[in-house]
Amino acid sequence: MAEMTVQIVTPDGIRYDHHAAFLLCKTQEGELGILPGHINMVAVLAIDEIKVRRIDDENHVDWIAVNGGILEVANDIVTIISDSAERARDIDVSRAERAKLRAERAMEEAQKAQNIDMERRATVALQRAINRIRVGNK
Repeated sequence: MAEMTVQIVTPDGIRYDHHAAFLLCKTQEGELGILPGHINMVAVLAIDEIKVRRIDDENHVDWIAVNGGILEVANDIVTIISDSAERARDIDVSRAERAKLRAERAMEEAQKAQNIDMERRATVALQRAINRIRVGNK
């Protein structure tokens, strides 16, 4: 079976490092599926989930929440650099739900104050919390 290596790196170090048969992610341009032998490329990731089908079992899928970043494919090595990444099994969903509530309150306050910068930050925080909740519930 053809395989590739998937590594996810954050400022805290390597967060994920496995051999995979398939990877699905969302870039700024849309969804991207990667199989072994994919052409070399670089893409900007959206705040979304990454699906990795591992080679050890065709039914083994890892779900990882990433907060944007850069994806590079080079010679069957997929490297993702993100400010944060969490596997579904490591996400504290109740904590993510509390973060979602805080972000919603911050967004309301920003809209009342007509503070565009604060609203943008709250929107990103809300996207991240929703992404973590979605991935954590997989």
